Amino acid sequence: MALEHANDATFESMVSDGLTLVDFWAPWCGPCRMFGPIFESVSDQIPDVKFIKFEIDESNRRTPAKFGIRSIPCVLAFRDGTVIEARTGLMDAETLMNWVKEIKGS
Repeated sequence: MALEHANDATFESMVSDGLTLVDFWAPWCGPCRMFGPIFESVSDQIPDVKFIKFEIDESNRRTPAKFGIRSIPCVLAFRDGTVIEARTGLMDAETLMNWVKEIKGS
């Protein structure tokens, strides 16, 4: 499944069905810029999971506030609209792949 982009207006409908990982990021964040290509690469390898990027900016503050995002990059895992796990900080591809496999099995 291709990498998708969400904002405050589209977020809830995009995470409402199935297993979805959301990367909260900002262009001014160095670790976020390093993690972006990793997140995209892993999304290409796991087509049965939705991967969404959510840019934290002036017009998209409601969703990060709702989920208490205080540090980025932060990846939230949703199952049918409910947060099931969260990871904060830079992950390498292997760590991200293993985490996705772990939550798929649960």
